Amino acid sequence: MEVKLVGTVLAVQANFYQVRLDGVEQKAILLCTRRTRLKKIGQKVMVGDRVVVEEPDFVDGRGAIAEVLPRQTQLDRPPVANAEQILLVFSLAEPPLDPLQLSRFVVKAESTQLVPCLCLNKVDLVSEKEKDRWEQRLKKWGYSPLFISVTSNYNLEKLTERLKDKITAIAGLSGVGKSSLINRLIPAANLRTGEVSGKLNRGRHTTRHVELFELPEGGFLADTPGFNQPDLDCDPANLPLYFPEARSRLAQGNCQFSDCLHRDEPNCVVRGDWERYEHYLKFLAEAIAQQELLKQRPDEESSLKLKIKSSGERTYEPKLQSKKYRRSSRKQRNQTLEELYEEAKELAEDLD
Repeated sequence: MEVKLVGTVLAVQANFYQVRLDGVEQKAILLCTRRTRLKKIGQKVMVGDRVVVEEPDFVDGRGAIAEVLPRQTQLDRPPVANAEQILLVFSLAEPPLDPLQLSRFVVKAESTQLVPCLCLNKVDLVSEKEKDRWEQRLKKWGYSPLFISVTSNYNLEKLTERLKDKITAIAGLSGVGKSSLINRLIPAANLRTGEVSGKLNRGRHTTRHVELFELPEGGFLADTPGFNQPDLDCDPANLPLYFPEARSRLAQGNCQFSDCLHRDEPNCVVRGDWERYEHYLKFLAEAIAQQELLKQRPDEESSLKLKIKSSGERTYEPKLQSKKYRRSSRKQRNQTLEELYEEAKELAEDLD
């Protein structure tokens, strides 16, 4: 009788998948390939996926993914399946906390429909007065931040409780202590960390690919490649829903016009003196500009390139269509040969 087991995909590299099996002694992790039939139907396997593994070989640590179970949630950038919340890690100092950057990350997290959890690191580097000021400010935004210190272990027990038995994606600027935090919560992860650049006052990227790390108390952390400016590629009409302040105003009444964008329309219930209203207008202009440019693209592939000016202004320009003249890299050629080899190997196994 063929043996089938269920597990969680911890990492994806090339055509191989690390799968943590359920109900197996010693927390078995197998290096798996994907069945050819999954490739033929275009079934992508993502970190966080719940999968059915066939023909497990516990001696060689190998197996084959035969089925991907239905996903509860899906993030495309970074690619993570079945996450329940996003842990936004920022630092209060070194680098200092920037309200606009923080607001951009929070809005992006809200747009994923996952629960955003705001975590502010390096509380030991600021005064109690400064900490209280940020706490009151963020409560007006609609969030209750958790203040921590990785170096002194301050409030890490409370954070562990929030992460328990959930798949949590971590996001935030580089240099705020994400990798150090994971190393402290999960010593076996042993992630490489980077120092903050003195010239740029921000961190160097140290994470290269998405990977799940199992928490000792239960649950998984999804470490994601560091990024500095998440795109707000959302429908402009939905943007107010990603601001708790705007949501509360809309809950109390309706604007005069059903298609109100809450800029200068008469009898608008959202427009007002709340702090992040200027952030909303800035993000709205970006979302509208991107939507207009995307309507002009010639095919299904995006032909736009994001340009960030020194002032922080974001614009989108057409990409140069010169890909057909470029020579493929040695890495690409090797990956292609490896894919062909693995596909032939899987086909032979299926025929057997």
